[in-house]
Amino acid sequence: MNTYDVKVKNRIKRIEGQLRGILRMMDEGEDCKAVVTQLSAVRSGADHTISVIVSENLKECLLDVTSKNANNDSVQEAMDLIVKSR
Repeated sequence: MNTYDVKVKNRIKRIEGQLRGILRMMDEGEDCKAVVTQLSAVRSGADHTISVIVSENLKECLLDVTSKNANNDSVQEAMDLIVKSR
């Protein structure tokens, strides 16, 4: 996938904002539970973003294969991304 959807970029920006918020919480001495809760939200957001990117990549690879512009290596690369993202 060479280009990234605006929605995906916005997800990354949201995660970036959450991480900045977590750093601020740490500087302000927030309790462990609040920090861990926010870190869990960041992890969940990152996992979902990875899923969106990988699924789009897989879709593009499959479309390339069906249009005969690519070979099975493209599909294998997409599958490797899925495994790596877990």
